Amino acid sequence: MTKLLSLAIFLLALNAPLVAAPKKGKPANSAGPAIKALLITGGCCHDYDTQREIIPAAIDSQSKYPVEWTIFHQRTEAGDMLLEFYKNPDWAKGYDIVVHNECFANVGDVDYIAGILKPHLEGTPAVLVHCTMHCYRKGPIAEDWWKFCGVHSPGHGPKHPFEVEITNKEHEITKGMENWTTPNGELYYINKIYPTATPLAQSMSEAKKKMFTNIWVNAYGPKKTRVFGTTIGHHNETMLQENYMDMITRGFLWAAGKPVAENIK
Repeated sequence: MTKLLSLAIFLLALNAPLVAAPKKGKPANSAGPAIKALLITGGCCHDYDTQREIIPAAIDSQSKYPVEWTIFHQRTEAGDMLLEFYKNPDWAKGYDIVVHNECFANVGDVDYIAGILKPHLEGTPAVLVHCTMHCYRKGPIAEDWWKFCGVHSPGHGPKHPFEVEITNKEHEITKGMENWTTPNGELYYINKIYPTATPLAQSMSEAKKKMFTNIWVNAYGPKKTRVFGTTIGHHNETMLQENYMDMITRGFLWAAGKPVAENIK
């Protein structure tokens, strides 16, 4: 994974947002024009310093489609921070897809959350990773966020490895994928799957002795915006698994509207 070291990092201040943009350009043998992707990360409880590099590098290494990445990383451990970035009504303008890997659970500001959801309601696709499903769950429109996610998760159990069992083997994302076991994990409990969501995989909780969906797709809002979600991804060593990198790349390509099978390396 030498690409993990290839992203240019620009620090504005010790605890200020970090914004990074890798070198742009279309390889001569690329499958098409670059996908313009925005990765938003930061918040409580996870190693986002490393994961902001893992996710783009994983997708770049697995996808035939070139990706032009912009990375916004709010360097904070606070779970109740409102990002100035999201307060711009045009925060998603110019991007083909947004990858959310963030953890801001204790935010309930109605206008702020509505501003995050607006571009997705209007058709901007999304990839949702791990703690994104636990974000923005305070206040009167928390369910609006859950509908965007396609699932509601009230919490998680103790950390343990788990087998990822593919349950929908005919979907474009999971067709040809095999079950795999994570080296470690934090399995989220899913107590509601919205009618717009389609489960793709599940795992067994040691604590609950019950299977929980952990990979799915969602058709969000009136435009049926493509949303790919996975609650897998607490640990860096899990994200660095070949199976995980394959899975996140497939979901990314599908959400971006690109044929999956012909664009996986």
